[in-house]
Amino acid sequence: MTSLRIRLTFPPEKITEPIIYNIGHQYKVVTNIRRANVTEEAGWVMLEILGPPEEIEQAVDYLKNINVQVELVEGDVVQ
Repeated sequence: MTSLRIRLTFPPEKITEPIIYNIGHQYKVVTNIRRANVTEEAGWVMLEILGPPEEIEQAVDYLKNINVQVELVEGDVVQ
């Protein structure tokens, strides 16, 4: 099992959608929210994704395709 830590930045029109829930059900991955800040106008989430590498890659591609900004995070995101 592989682990990937990413920061997701959501465009305003995507803030109310259950995007993290969806990737946990569409792909064979486990999601773990490590940090988040979401308001009515903007939102970001530090997310850890666990699963087979190909499933993680598909989940990240899905996020990018729906215009969620994805950035890799190094180190532990909870201090």
